[in-house]
Amino acid sequence: MSDDLSRRGFALGAGAALLLPAEALAQAQQTYSQDEILAAAQRFFGAGAEGLATVVDHVFDELGRPNGYIEGNEGSGAIGVGLRYGDGNLRLKGANGTTRVYWQGPSVGFDTGGNASRVFTLTYNLRRPDSIFHRYAGVDGSAYFIGGVGVNYQRRENVTLAPMRAGVGFRLGANVGYLAYSRRRRLNPF
Repeated sequence: MSDDLSRRGFALGAGAALLLPAEALAQAQQTYSQDEILAAAQRFFGAGAEGLATVVDHVFDELGRPNGYIEGNEGSGAIGVGLRYGDGNLRLKGANGTTRVYWQGPSVGFDTGGNASRVFTLTYNLRRPDSIFHRYAGVDGSAYFIGGVGVNYQRRENVTLAPMRAGVGFRLGANVGYLAYSRRRRLNPF
């Protein structure tokens, strides 16, 4: 009798153990691995992007596996008050095709200069492509002299965006602001 119960207990334990890998597999199929993101970012920025692997490693340590990313370009400038404009393509894991996205936003802070950047934004908890079209608040610290890669986080409810920027120009300082993601290009940053 106790031998029969032991076998049943083992069978239940083995069944529960099989459930955990299945959940992990489902999550892995809906998110990008660190290797997939690093390969995509290196293709986008070019293999010579200084510090890219370190930045990707840092974001994965803090936020885990993203379920999408945006590849785009932006320009920004500031003298205390700043503006940022950009556009790109959003790709979600498991979704067909890409979604065109534009962003614009103001900032205020101790910030001066201008830069042009390539932007590779990791997305977290973004379930549908059209869920991106909102305002996302964030804090940004920039130090672009000649080039380099930096990252900041933008949040709205449970969605987090992690834009990684590799830029050229001269931009130094820190600011607080938001980016509004939209379906069409807008000149009004508000």
